[in-house]
Amino acid sequence: MGDEAITRLARAAYRLSAADSRLRGRATRSAEALSLAHARALKSLAEHGPMTVNQLAGHVETTGAAVTQLVNGLANAGYVTRERAASGDRRTSIVALTDAGRRRHEEREEILATGLRELTQDLDEHAIDAAGVVLDRLATLYDRL
Repeated sequence: MGDEAITRLARAAYRLSAADSRLRGRATRSAEALSLAHARALKSLAEHGPMTVNQLAGHVETTGAAVTQLVNGLANAGYVTRERAASGDRRTSIVALTDAGRRRHEEREEILATGLRELTQDLDEHAIDAAGVVLDRLATLYDRL
């Protein structure tokens, strides 16, 4: 791949990062907007059921402190509940989806699927798979930066 192609890819990566920042900004101002981190948390809870904050942090691929902030926002929006663990450990709470949280997750998944279908309608399956590979590798690169 030539330098020009790498430059175009880098520009696209920066645009994606900027779009994520704008989405995070909207999510702090509006309960209707979910950041990607909020959406990952709802998805993890929908797929795996109630879990501790630390377990959720593993699924969301971030720190326990960051997930605590996510959970606070999701709880304030009525999307999750937090209850003390049955073990009686006051530091451990179990996070679970509410019915509203499950509906919001399902709405978000449908919007994402529809948007991805629209964005990729002119691409064949191999191109879509290649895009997925690039995004996965980009995530690995971001972790190294």
